Amino acid sequence: MSDGTRFFGKGFGATERRVGEIVFTTNMTGYGESLTDPSYAGQILVSTYPLIGNYGMRPEWSESPSIQVEGYCIRELCRLPHHEIGEGAAGSLERRMEDEGIPGICGIDTRSLVRRIRDAGVMPAAIEVYEDGEARDLEGLLSMARELDYSKVNFAEKVSVGRATSYGNRGGKKIVLIDYGVKAGIVRELAARGAEVVVVPFGTSAEEVMSFSPKGVLVSNGPGDPALLARGSCEIGKLFGLPMFGICLGNQLIAQAAGAKTYKLKFGHRGGNHPVLDIGANRVVITTQNHGFAVDEATLPAEFSVTHRNLTDGTVEGIAHRGLPIFAVQYHPEANPGPCDSKYLFDVFMKML
Repeated sequence: MSDGTRFFGKGFGATERRVGEIVFTTNMTGYGESLTDPSYAGQILVSTYPLIGNYGMRPEWSESPSIQVEGYCIRELCRLPHHEIGEGAAGSLERRMEDEGIPGICGIDTRSLVRRIRDAGVMPAAIEVYEDGEARDLEGLLSMARELDYSKVNFAEKVSVGRATSYGNRGGKKIVLIDYGVKAGIVRELAARGAEVVVVPFGTSAEEVMSFSPKGVLVSNGPGDPALLARGSCEIGKLFGLPMFGICLGNQLIAQAAGAKTYKLKFGHRGGNHPVLDIGANRVVITTQNHGFAVDEATLPAEFSVTHRNLTDGTVEGIAHRGLPIFAVQYHPEANPGPCDSKYLFDVFMKML
């Protein structure tokens, strides 16, 4: 890690050296969905749950076509997975990571590692899996970590779709989804409600979005610092007036479009057990989250209200325009992995179209 902290364990996955921002997730299940979530692009992931790999990996559990993390740190690896859902056996996590060139480390004290991240905050780190007998360049790894500045890399550009692609019911209400690193579960939820979902690249202009004649716009989740996407926020602002739903990074970008600012959290919110207060309904929902930035409430303009609040640290978890059909949440209503308390938000959006 860039602060000089070192952990030694057993390598699995690919014999590779990678660098990324080290973060942790509190999910107890769903490692397949987490590893393939584009919001983790450029990051080394640590699981707080101690046993990983016990039910293997299957393509249908993926939120994108490939593993997105730079590396994976766990306490104990199950090398002989077992799962009986569906036809055929689930492949192993170890083999999937090896095939995709992703290094992992197991047998380390993940509790100590997570405490270090909580105390010092997320930071750059390097991970290497090497063969027995190879020379270890520890100073080289440390230099790699210290040279990384995660907040200066536009990761959305790396994970966004290359061209407009349509999913779902071609005769249904058309939703343009601006892809900053969308999870497949979001597209599935909209398609399941009879919509046609046109997924467009993150750099798509407002004029191009309108050329599809959408009934509404969804601004997706994604990785990285929202401040790097000011141009995208400007284009989103030009679409105000259309029904609009933002998820995770989409919440931050809609806020930026309105003139608000964002800031980086010390160690972010990642996992499937985060309590959020729905202020209007005066009820608590348990949510799936994966973000390292938040909306600065003090800079939010008067035409927007805060609709949801994180009960752990009080940060903004949702906003809505007071007059226009625009709302957004900082968490993931599609879950995958995590609780399904908030899937009703897709129904709310569909009714706005």
